[in-house]
Amino acid sequence: MVATVPPFFSSLRPRVRPLALSRRNQLSLDKASSLRLLLSPGLFQIEFREFFTSNLKQRAHGLAMSAKKSSKGSTQVVETYKHTIDLPKTNFGLRANSIVREPEIQKIWEDNEVFKRVVDRNTGVTFILHDGPPYANGKLHMGHALNKILKDIINRYKLLQNYKVQFVPGWDCHGLPIELKVLQSMDQAARKDLTPLKLRESAAKFAKETVDVQMKSFKRYGVWADWSNPYLTLSPEYEAAQIEVFGQMATKGYIYRGRKPVHWSPSSRTALAEAELEYPDVHVSKSIYAIFKMVSASPTSQVILEEFFPDLCLAIWTTTPWTIPANAAVAVNPSLIYGVAEVQSVLEEPSSSPGKQTGLGRILKNEEKKPFIIVASDLVPTLESKWGVKLVIKKTFLGAALENSRYLHPLDGKECPVVMGGDYINTESGTGLVHTAPGHGQEDYITGLKYGLPILSPVDDGGNFTEEAGKFSGLNVLGDGNASVVEYLNDNMSLLLEEPYKHKYPYDWRTKKPTIFRATEQWFASVDGFRQAAMDAINMVNWIPPQAENRIISMTASRSDWCISRQRTWGVPIPVFYHVDTKEPLITEETISHIKAIISKKGSDAWWYMSTEELLPEKFRSCAPKYQKGTDTMDVWFDSGSSWAAVLGKREGLSLPADLYLEGTDQHRGWFQSSLLTSIATTGKPPYACVVTHGFVLDEKGLKMSKSLGNVVDPEIILSGGKNKDEPSYGADVLRLWVSSVDYTGDVLIGPQILRQMSDVYRKFRGTLRYLLSNLHDWKPGNSISYDSLPKIDQYALYQLENIVKIVKDSYDNYQFYKIFQILQRFAIVDLSNFYFDVAKDRLYVGGSTSFTRRSCQTVLAAHLLSIVQMIAPILPHLAEDAWQNLPFEHVMDNGSVARYVFDLRWSDLNERWLSMPASEADFWGSIFELRSEVNKVLEVARGGKLIGSSLEAKVYIYTSDAATSSQLQEMCGAMHEADSLHRIFITSQVEVLAGLDEMVQTVQHTGSYTNQANIEVWIGVSRADGMKCERCWNYSPNVGVFSEHPTLCSRCNAVIGDSQPLQASAQVC
Repeated sequence: MVATVPPFFSSLRPRVRPLALSRRNQLSLDKASSLRLLLSPGLFQIEFREFFTSNLKQRAHGLAMSAKKSSKGSTQVVETYKHTIDLPKTNFGLRANSIVREPEIQKIWEDNEVFKRVVDRNTGVTFILHDGPPYANGKLHMGHALNKILKDIINRYKLLQNYKVQFVPGWDCHGLPIELKVLQSMDQAARKDLTPLKLRESAAKFAKETVDVQMKSFKRYGVWADWSNPYLTLSPEYEAAQIEVFGQMATKGYIYRGRKPVHWSPSSRTALAEAELEYPDVHVSKSIYAIFKMVSASPTSQVILEEFFPDLCLAIWTTTPWTIPANAAVAVNPSLIYGVAEVQSVLEEPSSSPGKQTGLGRILKNEEKKPFIIVASDLVPTLESKWGVKLVIKKTFLGAALENSRYLHPLDGKECPVVMGGDYINTESGTGLVHTAPGHGQEDYITGLKYGLPILSPVDDGGNFTEEAGKFSGLNVLGDGNASVVEYLNDNMSLLLEEPYKHKYPYDWRTKKPTIFRATEQWFASVDGFRQAAMDAINMVNWIPPQAENRIISMTASRSDWCISRQRTWGVPIPVFYHVDTKEPLITEETISHIKAIISKKGSDAWWYMSTEELLPEKFRSCAPKYQKGTDTMDVWFDSGSSWAAVLGKREGLSLPADLYLEGTDQHRGWFQSSLLTSIATTGKPPYACVVTHGFVLDEKGLKMSKSLGNVVDPEIILSGGKNKDEPSYGADVLRLWVSSVDYTGDVLIGPQILRQMSDVYRKFRGTLRYLLSNLHDWKPGNSISYDSLPKIDQYALYQLENIVKIVKDSYDNYQFYKIFQILQRFAIVDLSNFYFDVAKDRLYVGGSTSFTRRSCQTVLAAHLLSIVQMIAPILPHLAEDAWQNLPFEHVMDNGSVARYVFDLRWSDLNERWLSMPASEADFWGSIFELRSEVNKVLEVARGGKLIGSSLEAKVYIYTSDAATSSQLQEMCGAMHEADSLHRIFITSQVEVLAGLDEMVQTVQHTGSYTNQANIEVWIGVSRADGMKCERCWNYSPNVGVFSEHPTLCSRCNAVIGDSQPLQASAQVC
């Protein structure tokens, strides 16, 4: 029966001109395999039987043949029924051959401008995923692959959702990483002759070449973007927009120049931002406990302390002895209780733990009178143990009493004050008193401002002491200088104890060498001026995962003013002039606007080759001889942090805020934050509506990848293969499948074993599509069966399909791709391949080319093909397109146009009719699925007992005492549609539902029983099937032999071949 074609299928029509990209081998049934798929931890393990089983091989080469033996003994094969078997046919190969096929598909996309064409055709609103620019300083790594593929999955899904997707790829082209690469490529002679302009020319060339290399790799990943018009932070229009942002912040008073301690990298000879640091926890500092001799007590503490003079000292602890030359005060916590402790005796030399060399200072080894020492009272027991002494408290008092007391600087003898610090002074470590050097620490600096302390920093750009450090001049502060300060303190009876201290310490993320805090003249953005506005804006943004919001709130709330100047050549200049004599900066709205106009036309190189007079606006040119150009460049985080203005704010078709930013979790202190701060400072609004963060990529053992460990996974090798046999080429789609499989909100793992698992899963998806395509080779949408006329099993299949589509859509909408991976994997392998596809083979191959049962099945297969291709397309675009180009019919869009490419599709609205199956009916089919699994177990036992070979040789008996269940099973034996009958579902020749067991338990050799999810016990028995084997379908039937024209066929096959009167009547068999 063929009913009215439903709307879903009216969009399909037979394909007139196949668009296959390349020829594939014809479908082969010569191989049969049973593969075991080991899934990722937390998922499931299941045996998957491919649809081309050995049974089907036999059917293809045996069912349609009859053999007659000649008188000479030879076998003559008469292929009587072979032409009546509808075998699968497709050019879509089971092997992907990704290394060849994927570039072919990408070329088709590129030649036909598919991305641009789909965007132009889409009628929905614009979707903007703003690309965070990677550094153009080397090959791509797995972090790049994870990031860009996640973005592409989102963009491709949005395309199917009818959005006008705008994705402009970007690159960060300035900064020290690129400058270092250029310098490392030069010999000593070339460096000697290097001018700023030559360096900038080389850096720009290197950056552009790297962009080309990285762009090629991103394209190979299958990433769609506006590759013809990327944004580069070195382009004049970008640099001009960045200068504009700087100018707006300066005009509002957020930019200032000051002498403050900043993270300084002696190895790079420049200031660093927090985002340019890393904190290894294996750094070992030379920590010391030292004493500073007091010379006077404050009026408040005079009475308390006078009896202890002249032997009273302040005890401090520091992990940076090299900062003591810059000491300006000792800070205490006014709320802590301090005590004067007498050192009565040295109990023992402090013990050293393995690998730690601890040494007492000479002052404690001195047999003469020991000093009185002021420390926090709560720390006395700890200090006794650490110093190996007995401390006796003589007096206690609040720290506030010490304010304005005086002590002698331990190196130069000048008097210095005791001051009040903040909560950073506690009793968790140290002595409760903090050596304060405002030129070398943020808290020290703030305390110094409060008390007007001198900001000393006797350290040069290379990390060596200057002449201000006196006797230590020329020594490196992280080397000999540090040791010399400790030695001097010990020689002058000021050292209590020296010991190594292992802790986290800031390192330059590029040179991998330690940094220092150093006060220098720098340009800063005053975050305090707009911090609260930034905090308020964070609450307006959707953060994924939610805990990301807490992280950026914490980092924004605690960050100090942003040091935006760098002492490097390769970057955007800070557009400031300095008075030759007074060094006062000249920075006005007019000067910035003029420089912006120049840079927009000539690029930032103009700052280096144009004269000061040319760079100044007309209004200031008469004063040009009095000024000189600054040499500082901007922090690269200011570069990339201005991308919202340079790209979203300037390019046609783009707008603010971006719908989405997506980067690694480290960008909470990097690009996410710099973009937020510049945008809030200039516009008062966040540059993004939603922020998604992903973790880092680790190896299979959860270790950080490094060349030294030999555990680096190269995405290029994943795509194209390596030199070793254990480095096969998997292609882009396997890499993309891995990206979809991981919960990227945390750190993710990858390695050879995981890739092999992904390859197995990919092959299963490809096998699923091949099954669908090959069994629709002759399908015409005009032969579709309406939903209401479909067999129940087909309706249930559509019910399952549409539920999957619903879940997948929700997961795409929430960026939870790992859920899509899991649900589609289970759907393709269990619900389809192990059930529906397995059951459907009989209908498809021997049911009759134009029969209702085959057409109804093909109706369902067509629906599955379109939906599955649609669901996997964002994740596996090459596979989806490959399948689409082998589609045996044309898919017509609502507007009447043919979808030539898979991304011409629109994501279909949910089919509520398919979802309307009553819950009770859906549950019943779930129980049938469960029953089938149990029947298969008993069949396997019977096969092991040599009772049967193929399951078609079996007859199954079912018994349950539950009347309702028994009745439903009886109805299925006499189902209106043969596809709904139990023996077709079990793939056996007969099924009998028993009214009672009686003697059946003894007569049936192989039995089993189970209790289903409804707590109903079901008994199962298996015997040999009744009747003889049909030569065409291999089912056993009492009807075989009753048809005169086709005596070797069953009634079903006889009807397919042609009407013929039976020789005798036969009973109906379930």
